[in-house]
Amino acid sequence: MTVALGILCVILLLAVVSLAIVVRRQQGDLASQAEHVEQLESDLAAALRPPPAQNPTERAISRVIRTATKVREQGITGVIQSTIEDLTAWASEEQPEIVHMAAPDGTVTIFFSDIENSTQLNARMGDKTWVRVLEAHDQVLRSRIAQYRGQVVKTAGDGFMVAFRDAEAACRAAIGIQSDLRRPSDLLRRHGKVRVRIGIHTGQVVAKDGDYFGENVALAARVADLASGGEVLCSDAVRESLDADAQVGLVDPTDPIELKGLPGQYVVWRVVPPA
Repeated sequence: MTVALGILCVILLLAVVSLAIVVRRQQGDLASQAEHVEQLESDLAAALRPPPAQNPTERAISRVIRTATKVREQGITGVIQSTIEDLTAWASEEQPEIVHMAAPDGTVTIFFSDIENSTQLNARMGDKTWVRVLEAHDQVLRSRIAQYRGQVVKTAGDGFMVAFRDAEAACRAAIGIQSDLRRPSDLLRRHGKVRVRIGIHTGQVVAKDGDYFGENVALAARVADLASGGEVLCSDAVRESLDADAQVGLVDPTDPIELKGLPGQYVVWRVVPPA
């Protein structure tokens, strides 16, 4: 009986040792397979990862994204809500090296926008909600800007400065933005209307260090300052740049008016969808 128990114990011991060896071998195989899978995932990620920016356009997009991310991460309490006037002078060490957007005649159409009464909205909603609302607002603008091949020059708070190669594209992008905001997302609808004012002007500008400067940039900002929330205004220069069959309407021209800090008088039009 004792001998039989001894033999059984030896058999069980051998079985346990064999099982341990098998388990260790399987663990090694699993570790090897996991390492292989990790390497495949790494290779796939590398294959799908966009290559480093090689030209001004790619660098522009990369830097705009990084700058926007910084603004969002810092929170509204750490960011000064710039007016459109401030946006014309705003600068950053990471300004995008934007592609030259000039039309064949050397002109660029500049588009400025911001949210009406943004400071009051921020105070009412609180910073966390306001950041989410800004993100929803930005998504609407960037989608339409991309659709009409605009280039975001810079952003500051809720303000956008955008360049377009032609006036009609800028006007149609602006009309599309206002249409989208009249049918807001659930987030925007839940927290109240966001009313954006937009101003557009066409003219020759000075391009330097990834930005646009000059009197015509200031003029575009002044036109935007005149707009009310939900409204798109443009200068007479935009009207002159539009083709006869342009898919936009211009109505309600003002009498010649003066614009702060600029010489001369200007006629401003309201941009609406085509009749």
